[in-house]
Amino acid sequence: MTSTRDVGFIALLGAAIVVSAVPMAAASDNADAPAPTTNHIVGMYGDPGAARSYWRQQRTSDCGELAVADVVGEITGDEPTELDVTTLAVNTASAAGPGTIWGHDGNTNIRNLPVLLAHYGIHANQVQTTTSALEQELAAGRKAIVLLNAETIWNRRGQRKSANHFVVVTGIDAKAGVAHLNDSGIMNGGDEQIPIATFEQAWATYHNSAVVTD
Repeated sequence: MTSTRDVGFIALLGAAIVVSAVPMAAASDNADAPAPTTNHIVGMYGDPGAARSYWRQQRTSDCGELAVADVVGEITGDEPTELDVTTLAVNTASAAGPGTIWGHDGNTNIRNLPVLLAHYGIHANQVQTTTSALEQELAAGRKAIVLLNAETIWNRRGQRKSANHFVVVTGIDAKAGVAHLNDSGIMNGGDEQIPIATFEQAWATYHNSAVVTD
């Protein structure tokens, strides 16, 4: 479990399936035609370059909520602030048990991310899926949030057996073998790039669970 920064940012209780982070230092354009979501020539699925502008670094343990804000921004162009989305989570009933989405136990359950997205008019489903299936979702212009192990993707000491962090998967470069993430948990987490094998290892800690928009 990682520690948070600037806990005084908002006088609320903790968040996101052990989802906070300590900051650490951490697509090609075609001039002749509009850039496709998926470039089958280079093997890129998604558009991490465009998605990067919606990345924000978390200031409390709310990576699930910030992942939702990121996706809302990517789809609508109107990204909620960190305060807006955490306030919504504090005041919205949980779909995963008693209490609110961001409640007394300090965790945000992945089942609640579609609930938050629905408040912004975005329908999404929680699924268990694969990297190749995620490629096709990104190719179709859909957005994906995954729950994974932060220590694995950051190559940091700590427990690596359970999931504790939400990130937005913004692209998968199948040719280069790289997963592109918007990761609120680190200082330079906009378009964070990690080997697909490392991503899959971290993602497997919660049964390859994802929230994918329609």
